[in-house]
Amino acid sequence: MNPNAKISDEQFAEFLTKVRALAEGPFEEMQKEVEQTNVFPQRFFDLARENNLYRFALPSEYGGWDLNELEILKVQEEFSRGPGGMRMHLHYSADLNWRILNEYGTPEVKAELMNKFQDKSVFTCFALTEKTGGTGADVHSTAIRQEDGSYLLNGEKWLISHTDCSQYAYVIAVTDPNDDKDSRLSAFLVPMDAPGFELVEMPHMMGCRGAGHAGLKFTNVRLDPKYLLGREGQGMEVAIHSLSISRVHIAASNLGMCQRMLEMSIARANDRITFGKPIATRQAIKMKIADMAAATHALRCLVYDFARDFDVDPHNEYVDEKAAICKLNSIQAVKTCSDEMLEIFGGDGYFEDSPYGPTERLYRDCRALWLEEGAPTVQRITIARECQRLKAQLGYQD
Repeated sequence: MNPNAKISDEQFAEFLTKVRALAEGPFEEMQKEVEQTNVFPQRFFDLARENNLYRFALPSEYGGWDLNELEILKVQEEFSRGPGGMRMHLHYSADLNWRILNEYGTPEVKAELMNKFQDKSVFTCFALTEKTGGTGADVHSTAIRQEDGSYLLNGEKWLISHTDCSQYAYVIAVTDPNDDKDSRLSAFLVPMDAPGFELVEMPHMMGCRGAGHAGLKFTNVRLDPKYLLGREGQGMEVAIHSLSISRVHIAASNLGMCQRMLEMSIARANDRITFGKPIATRQAIKMKIADMAAATHALRCLVYDFARDFDVDPHNEYVDEKAAICKLNSIQAVKTCSDEMLEIFGGDGYFEDSPYGPTERLYRDCRALWLEEGAPTVQRITIARECQRLKAQLGYQD
C-alpha cells in the first residue's frame, strides 16, 4: 500500500476479495432482471454504498481512503468481472464523477458538493459527444456569457451515460464562436434540474444494460459563473486530461473481463471431454489459452505502468500517450479473449445461462469498450500526435 492510504494492506486485500464476491454474486443475480428492464434496482445502489464503492477512490478530505491510482485500478479490475452496466457505473463513479470537479471546480461549488460523492448523494454525467458534430473541435453547443456574468447554454449532447441517476452534468460548450482554436471551448458543471435542461430518450443497448443513456437538450439554460470549470477557454484541456485518465480505467475494465474470461475458459477446457480426453490437452486449445494469457498479462503490465507514472505526476508529459496505448491494447486483448472464449465453449457459450459464468453477456458487454472514451482510430491518432510532439520537443532530426 502507499503510505498515505487510510486503510492497511490487510484491509485493502480484504476489500478486493469482497468486491470480487459482490461482482460475481449479488450483482450477477440482479443482472438477470436488469437485462430485461434496463434499469438498476435500488438494491444495487444500496450495496455499492454499503460496501464503500462510492468512497474508496476519493481523497480523505472528502471521506475517501487516499488510495493511489494503481490501487484504484486494482479495485476496478475486480468489479469489472461483473455485469457490464454496473461496471460502467462504478468505473465512472471512481473517476470522472468526482475528479473533474475536484481538479477544476470553483472553491464555492467544491465546498458545496465534494463531500456528497462518498455516499452518492451527488452523481454526475459527462457530456461531450454531439449528434450533429463529434467530440472535439466541432462541438456546436454554445454557452455565451451575458452582461450579468452568467452564461446561456444552448445545444445538444448524445450518447451520455448515467443520465438516470445524476444531478449534474459536465458539459463542454463553445464560449467564443469567433475563435477557431481549442480555446473556443469551456467546461461547465450544469445542474440537471435547471430550467431548459431536457433528457432525450435513446434506444435499448446491446450490452452494458442498466447504465442509463440519453441525449441532452439545452434551451436557454442559465448558468451562474460559479459553475465554470477552470477558466474560460480551458474546456478542451479539461476534457482531454479527464478522458486520458478515464481511458486507463476503461483498460482496467477490459483487464478484469479478460482475466475472468481466461479463468472460465480454462475451467471449461478442463471439464469438456471429447474422444476420451479433456479438450485442454489438445494443442489447438492450448494455443488459445496461451494467447488469452499473454494478452491479459501484457495489458496488466501496461495499466500498472501508467498508474505508477501517474502517481508520481498526474500531469506528466506521457499521460495522454500512455493512456491511449492502454486503451488501444485493451481493445485487442478483450477481443482476443472473448473470441477465444466463445470458441472454447462452443455452442454452449452462445446461450445466456452457463454454469461457468456469463459467456454470452461478457461477449456483448465488452464490445461497448471499443467505443467508450474513443474508438481505436481515436487512440491511434492520439498516440501518433503525442509521439510527434515529443519528438519535436526533444529536438530529434529526420
